[in-house]
Amino acid sequence: MIKDKRPYYIKQAWYRLQDFYVRRYLAPQLSALGPHPYIIKPWYIELFGSPISIGSHATLFGCPDKRTRLTVWSEKKNIDGIRIGDHVLISPGVRISASNSIYIADSCMLASHAYITDSDWHGIYDRSLPPSTRSRVVLEENVWIGDSAIVCKDVTIGKNSIIGAGAVVTCDIPANAVAAGNPARVVRELDPARKIITRKDRYGDTDKMTTILETAEKDCLEGNTFLGWIRSLIAPAKE
Repeated sequence: MIKDKRPYYIKQAWYRLQDFYVRRYLAPQLSALGPHPYIIKPWYIELFGSPISIGSHATLFGCPDKRTRLTVWSEKKNIDGIRIGDHVLISPGVRISASNSIYIADSCMLASHAYITDSDWHGIYDRSLPPSTRSRVVLEENVWIGDSAIVCKDVTIGKNSIIGAGAVVTCDIPANAVAAGNPARVVRELDPARKIITRKDRYGDTDKMTTILETAEKDCLEGNTFLGWIRSLIAPAKE
């Protein structure tokens, strides 16, 4: 990894700018946003429709070439929309599209380009209108969706299960399983005797994690100067 040349106070100012953007532009579009969100480059995160709610300690990444999109598209009222729990990780390029109900429980992880949808978006015989039936998707606690995987309508993925990269999930996956392929099938079961450590387990103590991260950043950026940072932008040198 290329060394970050920014002084510590510049990086803190960068975090404050992102926090301001989240509060001013992103949060008002949400039905709820829990405390302590960690959202990187929020201007590359696109929201459309409602309701969309996100729990506490959520981690979301935006990227200019991989925009993250959360969309609720329905003419119906009183739908669940998109509900995201606590300590969920959403990587760049993730798309979540709901016409009725998508629930992502605590500590789930969605890798880049994962796509979750609860609808076919067109009828089979009348393709001029959306389907008349309502569907839903449920990701139970601590589910991990791999890179570029697709989770289709009427699917429930059980607690702790893993969906392999590029898989297409068209039916329910039980808890504590690894599924892969198109269509996705269970290829392995997790060892029930081994403890699974979730994101909530690891990052639940906010004060402790804040102290650890601040100390690590100060150590990493120690000795960086404003002029050195500007020089690295204008004329980067090989190190």
